[in-house]
Amino acid sequence: MATRAKYFGSFSPPAANYSCKPQAEHRNLMTPTTLSDAELLRLMVAGDESAFAALYEQHQGAVYRFALLMSGAKNIAEEVTQDVFLMLMREPQRYNPERGSLPTYLYGVARNYVLRSFKRERPYVPLLEETEGPSDARLLAAEDPLDDYSRNELVRLVRQAVLSLPERYREVVVLCDFQDLSCADAAAALECPIGTINSRLHRGHAMLVKKLRSVARVDAKSLDSQALRCFA
Repeated sequence: MATRAKYFGSFSPPAANYSCKPQAEHRNLMTPTTLSDAELLRLMVAGDESAFAALYEQHQGAVYRFALLMSGAKNIAEEVTQDVFLMLMREPQRYNPERGSLPTYLYGVARNYVLRSFKRERPYVPLLEETEGPSDARLLAAEDPLDDYSRNELVRLVRQAVLSLPERYREVVVLCDFQDLSCADAAAALECPIGTINSRLHRGHAMLVKKLRSVARVDAKSLDSQALRCFA
């Protein structure tokens, strides 16, 4: 029988780090940060709160970023991130390491929560630029040396184009292009064949090119995964 994690009480993780970068000043945890996800999960199940805090610190930024790029809404991204880690804390037995890495599993859980939020909050989901604050700007355009109007406008157009994609194409583009997952990992997260991921990624790119060509003169050759990450 699967062992349930010890419940730690109310959800109060360490301060969120939405930049997706480790912050040394916050790593004063009892659990060594060099431990693997599997080791941290084992300690968390045994009741080690610092192990859960370490897992949250390592993965919450990526989960939040995925939810933000999928939804375009800061409030949805924050709610989804909290729900994902509440599930991990309360029901760790749902994660099966034989089916993929922990980040892959967390993306899959986040995707399900995002889709639920769409059903609950439709017909209106705000566009990314309508809700993003300073922290989101740093998250989505980290280490960007170009700050001129034309680039900012192109970033805005790319984000809007991604948000306008049908969900089945958007989730693949976000995972593979912005979150840098392999097609195999994306297939594990979305629980579908790799061939389907490849097909949807190709179709998603074609749709993005079509949407952007007239307004930004973007062609298929320039819209590869590396270029998309520059406009995240």
